[in-house]
Amino acid sequence: MRGEDWYGLDLSGVTLERVELVEVDLTEVTAIGATFEECTFRGVRFNASVWRDSAFTGCTFSRANLFDASFEGCKLVGSRFDDCRFDLFRAERGDWSFVTLHRAALDGVHLEGLRMREADLVGARLSGATVIGVDLSGAELADVDLRGAVLRGTDLSALDPRAARLTGAVVDPAQAVVVAESLGLVVTP
Repeated sequence: MRGEDWYGLDLSGVTLERVELVEVDLTEVTAIGATFEECTFRGVRFNASVWRDSAFTGCTFSRANLFDASFEGCKLVGSRFDDCRFDLFRAERGDWSFVTLHRAALDGVHLEGLRMREADLVGARLSGATVIGVDLSGAELADVDLRGAVLRGTDLSALDPRAARLTGAVVDPAQAVVVAESLGLVVTP
């Protein structure tokens, strides 16, 4: 599909498999229960779209614009994002395990209650982001920028603080212990 205008459509229940969408306008689209398997979204505009309980499994997002997009309860397992825009992006309560966000510019995004096990966030920028209650166990976090990010309740067990930028990041006491122990400190009561 190339150059389609789906502005403002309701895509609830739509199922697409192994389809390439190029320069498709999904601005202000709403969808509940949509399913996309192994699809490619190249130059697609997701601006101000709302996706609930939808699945994007094994998909590739290339140069997609996700400005003000919202993903609630969505499954993006194994999907890949390359050179995408995430201004005002929000994702809550979903499974984003094995997602590749290598070097993604995620500054200021809101991620809450997500499962992001073994996600690739190498070199990702999340400065000023809100990352609350996110399961990052086994995630690749080398050279991640978390300056000023709110990280309360997020699993930081895979984080090597020597290989990350953390100035001004907000953590809870349990996370502070995990970070201190990963630096070789012995924490006692």
